[in-house]
Amino acid sequence: MKKIGLVIAILLLVVGFFHYDLDRLLTLDGLKSGLVQFEVWRAEAPLLVGSAFLLLYVVVTALSLPGAVIMTLAAGTLFGLFWGTVIVSFASSIGATLAFLVSRYLLRDWVQAKFGSRLKAFNEGVEKDGAFYLFTLRLVPVFPFFLINLLMGLTALRAFTFYWVSQVGMLVGTVVYVNAGTQLGQLESLSGILSPSLLFSFVLLGVFPLVAKKLLDVIKARRVYAGFTKPKSFDRNLIVIGGGAGGLVSAYIAAAVKSKVTLIEAHKMGGDCLNYGCIPSKAIIKSAKIAQQMRHAEHYGLENVEPTFSFKKVMARVHDVISKVEPHDSVERYTELGVDVVQGYAKIIDPWTVEIQLNDGGTQRLTARSIILATGARPFVPPLPGLDDVGYYTSDTLWGEFAKFDEPPKRLVVLGGGPIGSELAQSFARLGSNVTQVERSDRIMVREDEEVSALVQESMESDGVTILTSHNAIRCEKEGDIKRLIVEKDGVESVIEFDALLCAVGRQARLEGYGLENLGVETNRTIVTNDYLETLFPNIFAVGDVAGPYQFTHVAAHQAWFAAVNALFGTFKKFRADYRVIPWATFVDPEVARVGLSEQDAKEQGIEYEMVRYGLDDLDRAIAESATKGFVKVLTVPGKDKILGVTIVGEHSGELLAEFVLAMKHGLGLNKILGTIHTYPTWAESNKYAAGEWKRAHTPERILKWIEKYHTWRRG
Repeated sequence: MKKIGLVIAILLLVVGFFHYDLDRLLTLDGLKSGLVQFEVWRAEAPLLVGSAFLLLYVVVTALSLPGAVIMTLAAGTLFGLFWGTVIVSFASSIGATLAFLVSRYLLRDWVQAKFGSRLKAFNEGVEKDGAFYLFTLRLVPVFPFFLINLLMGLTALRAFTFYWVSQVGMLVGTVVYVNAGTQLGQLESLSGILSPSLLFSFVLLGVFPLVAKKLLDVIKARRVYAGFTKPKSFDRNLIVIGGGAGGLVSAYIAAAVKSKVTLIEAHKMGGDCLNYGCIPSKAIIKSAKIAQQMRHAEHYGLENVEPTFSFKKVMARVHDVISKVEPHDSVERYTELGVDVVQGYAKIIDPWTVEIQLNDGGTQRLTARSIILATGARPFVPPLPGLDDVGYYTSDTLWGEFAKFDEPPKRLVVLGGGPIGSELAQSFARLGSNVTQVERSDRIMVREDEEVSALVQESMESDGVTILTSHNAIRCEKEGDIKRLIVEKDGVESVIEFDALLCAVGRQARLEGYGLENLGVETNRTIVTNDYLETLFPNIFAVGDVAGPYQFTHVAAHQAWFAAVNALFGTFKKFRADYRVIPWATFVDPEVARVGLSEQDAKEQGIEYEMVRYGLDDLDRAIAESATKGFVKVLTVPGKDKILGVTIVGEHSGELLAEFVLAMKHGLGLNKILGTIHTYPTWAESNKYAAGEWKRAHTPERILKWIEKYHTWRRG
């Protein structure tokens, strides 16, 4: 009601302004005709007239009414250059701030709620450099100031910052117009105030802050590099530290554009994904899934059978898969591509120099214009009392250690209910382990919607996994050969005996041992970078898990393009890393894949949305394969087919998601997906049917009624 009352008050003031023809007074002719009377009033009561003039100027500016330019000229005529400038400077800034506050009060919450996702980058830019860009706009009177006032009110810029920046930024233009007012008799039109040369001067004035910012960046960089001696020449154009996804792609791009690049890897090429993560986990997931299908062969018209297998052979297959993928990331391949691959431990000595402790002995020093850190992450091991005494495994160590076992652990405890913990818990349960999964949150896979977590938990429990949510791991104990984990829920402790314990509670960036501390490179769980993936030193970049914000192999490769291009060609053009459309998948059964907003995200961020859902129990291919668990859920802009986010649960979700990723990346809506021919019968049809659900929900009922009447008429 308060907002409605304010809107009514503003409308009454605006209507009154035009109803009583006050707009005619705020023209050049009106000003000239009323000048004599103004002079009389000013001579009789200069303080009163000055105060009334200031107040009127504030009102005109606050209501965004036409006439501010005429009043500025009048100020010069009535009060002279000095006092006219003082009055207009304060009145215009106060009025602009009032317009700013009114816009914020009436519209900001609604605009941010409706368009928050699309305005995210803009909001972040304003938060970081809002004052600077406002100052630039204020210097150039070509831009309508009233529009700037209203638009800035929709942002998070502080009101005080808006006021003082406006006060300073508009001062030059104010002086020009007030000075023109002191020579009012010579003015024939407003266009006479701003000559082409004066306009050009204003444009140059507006460009000046941008140039100044670049100069400040140069000065800042020089200050950062102070105390270091830059080499006169360099051994390499680029040095890349780390041979995982981010490092490999960075080196590949550098070699492709014929730069001289060295890639340094201390351990195994391919990084965590090839050796400990994506590849081995997907290999064992497949073996476990086959075993589960054998147990439930009745779903396919066959006889159920308990699978018999050698666990050593299963693990041998995992390592065989790794060895078959390994050549893609090998030293030999990258050497053939033109990359100088050095195996050893790298340490940055200064912003251009890297010292390498070679694996085969000795050291080597190399200099480069730019350095990319792609050192990855390692499993986080919680500081759990007694953990070292009982022993534990991580996703990095289990592949080597479990390969020695004749059978899977009889009793396996998995700490962590995230993607890694859930994938491995389900797989080992299907391979015969008695698995207990412990998660401190109230559900597993907390980054997904509640219904997704519930569906996955139901599936895992049907596979034999005991899932303990809202349980905190307190300590580990060992008595002889008996190992125990003590957990607590609601103040009550309970004991879980186990043969093997897997820590899967997350991963932490590898930050130590690379010389970052000595250089003063800022870290906060990850290496702190700007939008261009630059660290404190503009020639040192970070990508992948060590940089965040996502710990995905495909994001590391995505970042690598930006870092490599910025490192090699940033002198001419730099590119901001683009995180607008990031897909991810968790390969539990049923698979969970997502891109953009989930319902949970939308609610937390206050973003309005519509949701359509298509159940896979209606899909012919899913029915044919007896795999009907799951759904396709799409969030759209209310009333439009623009996709905000997609969650898919079911068989092949990771592959099905790609169509939506492409659509979101290139601004294609559900109508385009609906109008695309999908092969029958395939899983991909589920995407089309989800789009069809949206179309059905937006059927134009009124038009259809008229069409029905038309068909009735046609039948006679």
